Amino acid sequence: MSAVLIAEREPAVRGFLERHLASDGFEVLGTDDGREALALAERSRPDLVLLGDASALDAFRHVPVIVIGDEESDAVDRVRAFARGCDDFVGRPFVYDELLARIHAVLRRVSPPAGERFEAGPIRVDCATRRVTVDGVPVALSGKEYELLVKLASDPQRVFTKEELLRQVWGFRSLGRTRTLDSHASRVRRKLQAAGEDPFVINVWGVGYRLLN
Repeated sequence: MSAVLIAEREPAVRGFLERHLASDGFEVLGTDDGREALALAERSRPDLVLLGDASALDAFRHVPVIVIGDEESDAVDRVRAFARGCDDFVGRPFVYDELLARIHAVLRRVSPPAGERFEAGPIRVDCATRRVTVDGVPVALSGKEYELLVKLASDPQRVFTKEELLRQVWGFRSLGRTRTLDSHASRVRRKLQAAGEDPFVINVWGVGYRLLN
């Protein structure tokens, strides 16, 4: 049973989601308070957060997040939310069955087979615990940063194109112009190199990224 935290100020929306997600087999936590939502996330370790306020994204760095945007949300709001680390974005009014499908899709992406591990040079990734270390030093990554690292670590010397990373990690179908991948790659590189001296997350200009030289 997957646990979903609903951080939503609108009581009717929150109640609707709580009822239906519980009926569909999820363990559900709900709150309309941002501080309480963060406390619940830290205490209960949900598998996913449904977040009604995109401005609070930075507080949920270590758990997958689907933003439920305002009715006025546009493409710029979506791109900015992805750049800040959300895993998916659904506008209002939303169709419950579509939201449910997106929840399942995100959970599949962020849940590699239990016990799977990747080793790439000094980098170790334990998918069961989502623990990342460089030369034994723990590295804290956000949800999307972790997913990007797992993808690169699956074949650390292969160059993954920007297009396939955006599709496979972010689920983008229409790529357009976005700096989402580049900003996440830069943060992963900075965090890994803070724990070790090797060059990591190599930018192959005009093509994409690989993890190691």
